[in-house]
Amino acid sequence: MEPILKLLSENCLYSTKDMAAMLDMTEEEIEEKISAYKNDGILLGCQAIIDYDKTDVNHITAFIELKVNPQPDRGFDRIAENIYRYPEVMSLYLMSSSGYDLLVTVEGATMKEIAYFVARKLAPIEGVVSTSTHFVLKKYKSKGIIHSSHTVDERENCN
Repeated sequence: MEPILKLLSENCLYSTKDMAAMLDMTEEEIEEKISAYKNDGILLGCQAIIDYDKTDVNHITAFIELKVNPQPDRGFDRIAENIYRYPEVMSLYLMSSSGYDLLVTVEGATMKEIAYFVARKLAPIEGVVSTSTHFVLKKYKSKGIIHSSHTVDERENCN
């Protein structure tokens, strides 16, 4: 993998000065490469990973499996376009599973909010045959980062 992309994928908060020092390049070279990656559609964005359990923000993540009927003219693409336009949708993948076709990651403030989104917006989309929603109860690791590694599982204190 290209060294600048590797650094950005590890930590999007690195400054161009830091990356230049790590890669023995100039800041200008780093800026030019990053600009080219953006222009070429290689670098789509950078996001922070937040441990919402340590904040006062209500935040729920759910994975939703969708079984769909692909459309004759565009396959899964048209249905995917209808789905990824919703701001609640964080990611959308075409899967190789025989049980479902699309995997959607959705975020919201409450389980009820996500359930409403699934029932009122996802399920009625033409071509969607069925949905199965899985709510995340606890995140241990996401995008290579360990969450709350020093917290004790409440179940361990039940003995």
